[in-house]
Amino acid sequence: SIYWIIFIGTAIASWIVQSSLQSKFKKYSKVPLPYGMTGADVARKMLYDNGITDVQVTTLHDISPITTILKQKRKLSESVYHSCSIAAAAVAAHECGHALQHARAYAPLQMRSALVPVVSFASQWV
Repeated sequence: SIYWIIFIGTAIASWIVQSSLQSKFKKYSKVPLPYGMTGADVARKMLYDNGITDVQVTTLHDISPITTILKQKRKLSESVYHSCSIAAAAVAAHECGHALQHARAYAPLQMRSALVPVVSFASQWV
């Protein structure tokens, strides 16, 4: 049926994208950033440059449920937090992009947040 074709097509496309991202991450994990900046340094600078002062940059091991709910922390893996690679900078910038979207009440982010309970319910139901 058409649903299987869509499902298989989506699964193949997802696999291709994931493989490409993993390959690029592996490649750029070996390329150092200038000035020895770590992923944490990039994240903090990005937040500072955009006037966001109430968000902490931490590692995944520093998770606090209260601050996570309040979206006052951006959590980076230990390897991204401490790494001086272009890949680490990209991951850190991506995470801080979420903080920027939240700070600016970015409409697609608000819509996504509103849909989370619906999608969660639907996936459990299915």
